[in-house]
Amino acid sequence: MKRVGWRHAVGLLAVAFSLGPILFVLSAAFNPLGTLSSSQLVPTGFSLGNFDKLLTETDFGKWFLNSVIIAGVASAVSVFVSALAAYAFSRRRFRGRRVGLLSVLLIQMFPQFLAVVAIFLMFATITDYWPAIGFNTSWGIILLYLGGSLGVGTWLMKGFFDTVPRELDESATMDGASHAAIFFRILLPLVAPVLAVTGLLAFITTINEFVFANIFLTDSGSKTLSVGLWGLVAAEQRNTNFGIFCAGTLLTAIPTVAVFQALQRYIVEGLTAGAVKG
Repeated sequence: MKRVGWRHAVGLLAVAFSLGPILFVLSAAFNPLGTLSSSQLVPTGFSLGNFDKLLTETDFGKWFLNSVIIAGVASAVSVFVSALAAYAFSRRRFRGRRVGLLSVLLIQMFPQFLAVVAIFLMFATITDYWPAIGFNTSWGIILLYLGGSLGVGTWLMKGFFDTVPRELDESATMDGASHAAIFFRILLPLVAPVLAVTGLLAFITTINEFVFANIFLTDSGSKTLSVGLWGLVAAEQRNTNFGIFCAGTLLTAIPTVAVFQALQRYIVEGLTAGAVKG
């Protein structure tokens, strides 16, 4: 009984520790005063004034749309390109294959922030010649995010592709299927779980990214949610706009929850459920 009791106590403590910040954000978001100094863990009032100010007095709608578009396109393209690279590394044998895999792994060991100055100078030149993919553009920041997510996605998918029996490829080849047909019609349905996980991780990472977005997106209409909301609590505005900030963080969770719900079925599925029976 004692063993079960302390386990329950530890579990309840962990739940309370996890829910504490969430409850504080909820309380601050619905706080009628909307200030940091008046916010408490237990709400003392209820008002939608912070949400009204957020939607009417800021460019939250533009920030929200920019974040969803950038995160959605960047994650979808990164998953597709990573799947192509993983297929090549897993199924093909070519010169430089091992060196390429090790290079992708080693590059991921260095954080992108180390290259921020070099990337900034590159984009300064790109903005002069091709403004459509330069500073303050969605396509420019999407290209930047793709460079940081392809390595991790490639390695995750490569290990998953290795678990799929090669006999499937050989049988399809004997039936006259091309490499493209094998990839799209046979392998991709079997590796749907890792595609979903990789896409979800890429979406969460992209929609929450702040450092590069803050450097490359300076116009109010081009900012993402993380940059726009940070501006609300910067410097002397931290106390007065805290309720608006918390209201924005609650709305920011909607895209991530929606993507998770859409991909949940694929995440919990088995690798070859309903496709290959031994």
